[in-house]
Amino acid sequence: MVVVSHASYKWGSSGLAYLTGLPDGPPDFSRANVLGHAERIAADAATLLTGRAALLELTRGGRVSAGGATRLLPAHDGWCAITLSRPDDIAAVPALLHIDEAPKDPWPLLQRWAATRLVAGIAEGAELLDIPAAALGEATAAPPRIRRVGRRTPARGLHGMLVADLSSMWAGPLCGHLLARAGATVVKVESPRRPDGTRAGNRAFFDWINGEKLSYCLDFDRDAHELRQLLAVADIVIEGSRPDALARRRLGPEDIASRPGSIWLRITGHGEHSRRPAFGDDAAVAGGLIGGGTVFCGDAIADPLAGLEASLAVTESLDRGGGELIDVSMAAVAATYAALPIQASVSPHSAPPPSKPLVSKPAAALGADNDAVRRLISERQVLPC
Repeated sequence: MVVVSHASYKWGSSGLAYLTGLPDGPPDFSRANVLGHAERIAADAATLLTGRAALLELTRGGRVSAGGATRLLPAHDGWCAITLSRPDDIAAVPALLHIDEAPKDPWPLLQRWAATRLVAGIAEGAELLDIPAAALGEATAAPPRIRRVGRRTPARGLHGMLVADLSSMWAGPLCGHLLARAGATVVKVESPRRPDGTRAGNRAFFDWINGEKLSYCLDFDRDAHELRQLLAVADIVIEGSRPDALARRRLGPEDIASRPGSIWLRITGHGEHSRRPAFGDDAAVAGGLIGGGTVFCGDAIADPLAGLEASLAVTESLDRGGGELIDVSMAAVAATYAALPIQASVSPHSAPPPSKPLVSKPAAALGADNDAVRRLISERQVLPC
């Protein structure tokens, strides 16, 4: 059923309609219910969903993502999304297409290639080469997967909690941002060899998401013992990499003697048992969260939606006493929002661009708070749990 409601007005005024639709067509209001559902978690969900686009001055690209790295491509039996955001993704294109060398702009060749393939084969071939890709609507809506990994405590709030944020880019850091707003002390953990890639991008975006956090920089291999100490005293751990990245260093939740009631939050593209890489736009396509006419919805929308849902999952776990490992799949989150009722794609409401969020203060320089974090670790090691 297609209806016009107040949700359309909110969607338009938020800047989300401005980011959805064909570049030479009208803004798309069809996913207006997404915003209302997200606002149950954060009153400023509109800003959280569109803040990056506002800071980077992005606009809608239709079947090209707002950020430009992902494309929606018609295949022989449906639609798929492919992301080429990393140098390794571009370097793997010749192997995907079985050619010696890809042209400078690989997208026309990829589009012709995809048109003759089945979507399942495209996704499978991309996975073998570690290229983020997804078939439209392949994921199933599902709540976070939760399992007990430790002893529970009485219900607690976030004030005074210590959070070790090992994630990067958007979904995990946004969750950490929301936990910091709620009173937690959040430590952003980065490796000097692989710092958060958004540090090298638009500084305002990095500052917006990470400004409230302490910066702790250490080598995950050489300084594994020191990192293990932080994870052992943290109340909440946010992990955004594929699970085996920490497991092979014996830094996973099964390897850490953590505090009673501690929570390990794992944000993945397609679930903790999948090795597939994912970014916000291709994960949204996997969940079927697209605009009318098969266009991208918003800006990498599975990223901020996953961050919002992850923060809710943490607060609900604290109410249960913690002691849990929580897996939030970006694709499953997108599928959950895609299942909401569709609105009319055309609306009489206006669709201005999103407004820039308030950036409270610059994020700390890489490793600027190492000494302060070490003191926190020492203090917590001598205090009773």
